[in-house]
Amino acid sequence: MRIIRHPAEMTAWAKEQAKSGQRIGLVPTMGFFHEGHLSLMRRAGQLADQVAVSLFVNPTQFGPQEDLAAYPRNFERDCAMAEAAGVAVLFAPEAVGMYPAGFNTTVMVGTELTGQLCGASRPGHFAGVATVVCKLFSIVRPDLAIFGEKDWQQLAVIRRMTADLNLGVEIVAHPIVREADGLAMSSRNTYLAPQQREAALSLSRAIVLARKMAAEGERSAERLTAALRDFIHSFPETTVDYISFVHQDTLQEVAEIDEETVLALAVKIGGKVRLIDNGKVLV
Repeated sequence: MRIIRHPAEMTAWAKEQAKSGQRIGLVPTMGFFHEGHLSLMRRAGQLADQVAVSLFVNPTQFGPQEDLAAYPRNFERDCAMAEAAGVAVLFAPEAVGMYPAGFNTTVMVGTELTGQLCGASRPGHFAGVATVVCKLFSIVRPDLAIFGEKDWQQLAVIRRMTADLNLGVEIVAHPIVREADGLAMSSRNTYLAPQQREAALSLSRAIVLARKMAAEGERSAERLTAALRDFIHSFPETTVDYISFVHQDTLQEVAEIDEETVLALAVKIGGKVRLIDNGKVLV
C-alpha cells in the first residue's frame, strides 16, 4: 500500500490510473478504523479496480467546543488495517496541504438539507464536510465514493452537492455496521466509560421500539417521538439532542410515518459523548 501526503502527488497517481483505464473507488475517513470503515473499503474493492482511502481529521467540520484535539488517532494501526483490506493508496494529508495560507473558499449546501438534525446543533459542520469532500473529489478524482448510512444527513448532503456541482462521482451508500449488541460502530464509541456502554444502546434499542410500535399500527410521529424520548431518558446519563422522523431524501420532518421515513437520533451520553443512529421504521 502506498502512503501519499501531498495533494499534487495524489492527483498524479489518480491520473496514472485513469490513463490505464483503472476505476478508482474512494473511501473518505477521519481514521481510527473499525469494522465499519473496513466494510466500506471492501465494498469499494468490489466496485472499483483501485481503492483509495483518505485519512484526514478535518478541522473545518469541528465547532470551537467540539473534540478536534481529542479525536482518536492511531496512524500506524490504521495503515496496517487499510493494507489488509486491500487498499492501494492511503491519502493522509496535513491540514496545511488541504487548507494552505490564504484559503478562502467554502462549499455550502442549502439549509433545506443542512439546517436541521445535526446541522441545528452543529452550525458550520456541513459546510466543513461539503468543502473537504469536494476537495477530496478534486484531488483523488474517483469514479465512485463510498459513504456509510450511519451519517444519513451527511450522505444526503454529499449526494446533493455532487449532483448540483456536476462532479461526476457515483455516490454509493453502505448499510450501518453494528456491534453484536446493536450499537452502531463509531470511532467515538471509544470515549464511552464502561458504565456508559449500556446507556449508548438506548439509540439502537429506540429504533427497535419504534419499529415495534409501527408494526402495531402507530403512524403518528408525535406519539412515537414522545415514547422514544421517555425510553431513551430511562437510561442513565442520556440527553436527547434530537429525535426526528424525516423523509429519506429531503430530510424534512413528517407528521405521519411511511415507507420513506427515516428515524434519526442524536443522544449525548454522560454529557460529552454525542452519538448518532438512524433507521427505517417500516421495514
